[in-house]
Amino acid sequence: MLFNNKKQTFKSLLEQTLYFPYRHLMLIAVLALTAITLWLDTPEDVSHTQAPKPTVSPQIAISPEKTEPISIDEEASKEVHEPKIELTEVVPQEKKEDKVAAQEKVVIQEKIVIRKGDTLSGLFDHYNLGQATLIYLLSADESLLALETLQPGHILFFRYKEKTQDLEEMELYIHAGHRVVYRRIAADAFNYETIIREGEWRSKTISGKIESNFYSSAQRAGLTEAEAATVTQIFQDQLDFSRVIRKGDTFQIVRNVQFIDDLPTGQTRIDSARVQRRAYEHTAFLFQDGRYYDKQGKSLARALTRTPLGKSYRISSRFNPKRVHPITGRVAPHNGTDFATPTGTKVLSTGDGIVTRVGNHRFAGRYLEIKHGGRFKTRYLHLHRILVRKGASVKRGQAIALSGNTGRSTGPHLHFELHINGRPVNPMKAKIPRTQSISKKDRSIFLARVAQQTSLLDAPNKTTKQKTTKIAINETQQNTNKKTN
Repeated sequence: MLFNNKKQTFKSLLEQTLYFPYRHLMLIAVLALTAITLWLDTPEDVSHTQAPKPTVSPQIAISPEKTEPISIDEEASKEVHEPKIELTEVVPQEKKEDKVAAQEKVVIQEKIVIRKGDTLSGLFDHYNLGQATLIYLLSADESLLALETLQPGHILFFRYKEKTQDLEEMELYIHAGHRVVYRRIAADAFNYETIIREGEWRSKTISGKIESNFYSSAQRAGLTEAEAATVTQIFQDQLDFSRVIRKGDTFQIVRNVQFIDDLPTGQTRIDSARVQRRAYEHTAFLFQDGRYYDKQGKSLARALTRTPLGKSYRISSRFNPKRVHPITGRVAPHNGTDFATPTGTKVLSTGDGIVTRVGNHRFAGRYLEIKHGGRFKTRYLHLHRILVRKGASVKRGQAIALSGNTGRSTGPHLHFELHINGRPVNPMKAKIPRTQSISKKDRSIFLARVAQQTSLLDAPNKTTKQKTTKIAINETQQNTNKKTN
């Protein structure tokens, strides 16, 4: 019995030893699972400590279709391994349109210095501007003919939109005192603006002695070939330079040179001249009317005639800066007077002068230009035939051409222009040299001019600054002709 009681006691102790820890472990496991479950189900709130947020730029990209921007907090909550967001500037739709418009207005400029052998056609091909654009420019230039006299050293500026590459503007830089700007006003038309600056003129006296002939002696003294030719033309009715001028004779010339911003433009004029041969003295003084007179006030050149024809012809179109072109229907300056002459009618020079230009223009046809003294020049367009050459001296009344119908024209006629100081004027109304001597009312002014110039002639190789006159003149010509067949 005692043995049995001991046996049961040992069995009970063994069971307690084996099962007591197991039950506790089960209880601990159940409690642990319950805690984990509660922890997982608990929502995030500010009760726990948050990690510091990364710094993010406030410039956040938004989709063009969305109107609500992404918040900075949402950006910061993204995982590190997510793709990086590229930050761009937020641009409202209206500002985007303004930017596009500004980009279309961006103009690119090409600068071209004219070299010997260059042509407008070749330059337009080289810069891919198109021959059609060149034709529109030549049409605008018909009343000016500035593009007909391109010379080495002149500068062209091509300005066009970066996006379209279409030529918007072309500037012809002849020198600092003379520029012409052509601007596009339609897909097939340009106009032009002539910009002239008077600047400052400086006088210099050039003197010399005749060695073999006047031309070579004058150039050796410092005159250009053109200036020497001007002097001979001034004295053409008083002196035969090939016969009466001898070795040892002397001359003094006052040459005026134009300066812009203290740099010479290359433009010169002869203000006075004196040739002394043995017991004779010949003088010439440029007066404000553009003509040369001797020191007594007698004109050295004959007066200009009003028209370039031997008899009267009907005027078919008058001078009109705002005329509507009969072919294109656009407003275009008509810088001269048209006479309804049959083809082959003789055209006469309106005064003594030198032929400075002879050419054949796509729209102006065959044409020529004559310079008469210091201020005047005449131009003749749409000619059938030209009878003189460039550089030739002509007399008043001399036949220089036959009228025709060349270029862009509605019928046979003569287009005649008169320019004073480089500007076209109405040849039927402009004041032109008609008298042979200085008038009484101008005599005191002329004598003062003679005294001032004589003092310069007596001071060889002296340079004198004249009163500075800086005048900026912008003259816009609305020439918008387009190509017609």
